[in-house]
Amino acid sequence: MISRIDLRGAALPEGGALRDLLPRAEFDVEAALETVRPICEDVRHRGSAAVIEWGEKLDGVRIESVRVPAEAIGGALERLDPAVRAALEESVRRARLVHREQRRTTHTTQVVPGGTVTEKWVPVERVGLYVPGGRSVYPSSVVMNVVPAQEAGVEGIAVASPPQQEFGGLPHPTILAACALLGVDEVYAAGGAQAVAMFAYGTEDCPSVNLVTGPGNIYVAAAKRLLKGRIGIDAEAGPTEIAILADAGADPVHLAADLISQAEHDPMAAAVLVTDSEELADATEAELAPQVAATKHVTDRIEPALAGRQSAIVLVDGIEDGLRVVDAYGAEHLEIQTADAAAVADRVRNAGAVFVGPYAPVSLGDYCAGSNHVLPTGGCACHSSGLSVQSFLRGIHIVDYTRDALAEVAHHVVTLAEAEDLPAHGAAVTARFGWKVPQQ
Repeated sequence: MISRIDLRGAALPEGGALRDLLPRAEFDVEAALETVRPICEDVRHRGSAAVIEWGEKLDGVRIESVRVPAEAIGGALERLDPAVRAALEESVRRARLVHREQRRTTHTTQVVPGGTVTEKWVPVERVGLYVPGGRSVYPSSVVMNVVPAQEAGVEGIAVASPPQQEFGGLPHPTILAACALLGVDEVYAAGGAQAVAMFAYGTEDCPSVNLVTGPGNIYVAAAKRLLKGRIGIDAEAGPTEIAILADAGADPVHLAADLISQAEHDPMAAAVLVTDSEELADATEAELAPQVAATKHVTDRIEPALAGRQSAIVLVDGIEDGLRVVDAYGAEHLEIQTADAAAVADRVRNAGAVFVGPYAPVSLGDYCAGSNHVLPTGGCACHSSGLSVQSFLRGIHIVDYTRDALAEVAHHVVTLAEAEDLPAHGAAVTARFGWKVPQQ
């Protein structure tokens, strides 16, 4: 059901050579660019009509209007199962606790007497938040996108999610209910590249945004890449992934359950176990079959995900080697189930989120840990972070110097300007002193 990669018995290679030995899904965003380019251009020129037509062509749903009526959003919350509402409310409460602590404050540094630099944090004015609606329903992604945007102080928040045939062309009612719960009343029945293009170019129904965030399929990722620059993006999200670093003391029942929980997202989802215990590897693999048989989405998602080239059990000589492997892999979600798990987790350098010990499964982070589940995939955790309040903020430096403070450093500015063969830069300083560089 799942392959093995044996890295024992020899020194592990460095850097990219080690990454190349590890399992990874194929996710060719570049190839998808040619598919999304005409869609985005059509939306640019024809607006909402193009969004509607591409939705009908690609999602098989014909809608009359892209903007979801306010009464549909409010009605979805009124009809929401009370237990689901309570769970969402707790998810929101915990997410707010964590994300509120991420707020940045304005800070002024006095560089010299009379010379200061202030770093001021300003939220983007308007954001478009994408919530997938394909194989599964993700009201949790509404929470994970909206909460940090709100805590950052973003004034304009719009949500897009694909139209659903069974709900009359509206996004799934649980998505709408989550929006209502968070006070978001601007929601669009739009999915895929056409939703990203709608946000980027604006239409008669949807004003353009400054930033687009949220996970999606390969066509959403390709549209983000194509339109990056016109809009800011959080990341080009690929297939979801879990890596687990475990030693002989870990419970194979837990490990199998956690691998399966990630595999049920998508047939391209990655499930990777890294361990120095062959006995644990055997026990975990033995646990997979009965647990898979007892769950849902077996043949369409879980089995192809576990059997795919992106999933494997990786055997290493020890936890030190295991740490090197998981750092090279740079997982979206990394569980540490070893002795002294907190100390091991503290040494991890590359991961979107780290889950410590046997009672912090990834699914806790998906919903109710308080952390954010919009995380870097495909090894991007080695250079990128998950979604946070900072994702929606811009730092602006405010430079304030008096005449005397400028005079003190003017000769250095002129010297550096001349070294770069940019004499007008120096002249912009000396002009303030009668074209004479102050003598120090």
